[in-house]
Parts: sequence; C-alpha cells; structure tokens
Amino acid sequence: MMKHNHDNEEQNHGHGHSHSHRGHNHTHNANKKALTISFFLIAGFMFVEFIGGYLTNSLALISDAGHMLSDAVALGLSLSALIFGARAATPSKTYGYKRFEILAALLNGIVLVLLAIFIFKEAIDRLSEPPHVIGQGMMAISIIGLVINVIVAYILHSQGSTKENLNVRSAFLHVIGDLLGSVGAIVAAILIMLFGWYIADPIASMIVSLLVLYSGWHVLKESVNILMEAKPSDVDYEKVINLLKSVDGVVDIHDLHIWMITSDFSVMTVHLKVGPDSDRDLILEKSKQLINKEFGIKHVTIQLEGRDICPYEETCN
Repeated sequence: MMKHNHDNEEQNHGHGHSHSHRGHNHTHNANKKALTISFFLIAGFMFVEFIGGYLTNSLALISDAGHMLSDAVALGLSLSALIFGARAATPSKTYGYKRFEILAALLNGIVLVLLAIFIFKEAIDRLSEPPHVIGQGMMAISIIGLVINVIVAYILHSQGSTKENLNVRSAFLHVIGDLLGSVGAIVAAILIMLFGWYIADPIASMIVSLLVLYSGWHVLKESVNILMEAKPSDVDYEKVINLLKSVDGVVDIHDLHIWMITSDFSVMTVHLKVGPDSDRDLILEKSKQLINKEFGIKHVTIQLEGRDICPYEETCN
C-alpha cells in the first residue's frame, strides 16, 4: 500500500514537472518570437526615420531614430540573451547562462542613459538658433513611426512576458519611450506647420531624451540590483521568517538568503533548527510548499539541524 502511494507521488511529481517544463518552453518561444518580429520592424524603420530626419533637418526625428537604434540593439541583445540563456547548465556554470540576459539588460540601460545625455546636449545647442525644419515630411515620418511603435508594443505586451522577464520588459520600455517620442515629434511638426515654431523641434528632442533617460535608468537600476544578488522586491524578508517559524517542529532560523539569478528566477537558502523528535522529511516538504505557494520561489535549499551549527560566525544571525 505504501509503495502504491509512493508511485502515485512520483507520477504526480513527474506530471507536474513535465507540465511546468512545457509551460516554460511555451513562454520562452513566445518571447523569442515577439522579440524577433519586433527587432525587424524597429531596425527597418530606424533607417527610414534617420534618412527622413536628415532630409527634413529635424533633430527630433534623428534623436528618435537614435532611440530606435537603441531599441534595435536592446531587442537584438534580448533575443541573444534568450538564446544563450536557454543553454543547459554545465559543471563550471551550474546555473547555465541565465545571467546573460541581465548582462544584456545592463548594457541596454547604459546605452539608453548615454543616448539621452547626447540628445539633450544637441537639443540645447539648437535652442538658441533653431534651424529650418520641413514640417510636412517630419509629420509623415513621425506618424509612420508612431504606427510601427504601437504595433511593436502590442506584440511585446501580448506575446511576450513583460512582467516576468527583465529583457522583454526593458525592450518594451524602450518601445514605449520611442512611441511617446513619436507623439512629441508629431506635436512639434504640427506647431512648425501651423505657426512656424521651429523651436518646437529641439524641445521635442529634449522631451524624448528625458523619456529615454527614465527608461534607461530604470533598466540599469534593476539589472544592477540583480547582479548584486538583491532580494526580489515582492518578497518580504520578515514574512518569510514568520512563515517558516509557523511550521510545526521548527525551533529557530538562521542564515536565510534570498536572491535573484534572473528577473524571473529567484533562489532561497536557509538553515532551520528543529526539535529532536520532529519529522524532518515532513518539515522539509511543508516548508518548501509554503515558500513556493506564498512567494513563488521554487528553487529552495533547506538545511535542517538538531542543534546550533554555525561554522562561520560572521554569517550567523
């Protein structure tokens, strides 16, 4: 009878693991498809917008094309990260290449911040003597750019996991910033066409640069946070402690560490001091179930101890 139950548990575990693996593959493939389509759309229009900005003498279009270049780089890096990140773990890289996506996101953030500074400086130089801009051409290209960005934003949001994956989210933020930049360019083109306010072009460029700076700083901050192995923002450290202490048989807790390997892969390790007559297997199973259910952390390593074991004094709480 006990063997039968054990077999059922193994079958259920195998089924759950298989279902989880299929779900992960589906998400991975959806992200990959969304990023690939978005990359070709953005990269293709980037050349159109740059040439259009040069012909119409519009800094707003050229700066938006520069933002699209950063979008294309971001999408290309994000796509590369998904491909490399899917590679299997090795004895020398036990977590595989999952952190590659964070390195890509870090580079994305740096590129965005530098681009924002450059655009802002160029816009300031133009404020004193705004050059003549061809409003009609600027308007036509800005509208096409807006349409392209709306399509790409929709693809990334509907097909990609913008909430769970930092690279897909960073690419989405790039595109949203570019979309708002296209709106700014359209408004500037209207002001130029109706009133001859050529100063609207560098002003629109400055607005674009601030949008680029905001999205770049956000991505940079989050990627550095992960590389520093910080705790996920949605996990409350004290709640984890209280939850583990609520398990029957747990006497004390120390050496609790929670960190992120990637934006959607969190890890936890902890030492639990348990009573001498406690069912250790039951405590281990119950603790992992509670952590997974409450905080969504699946990779949990728990060391059970019958007495205080602390080889490194500085790590003990």
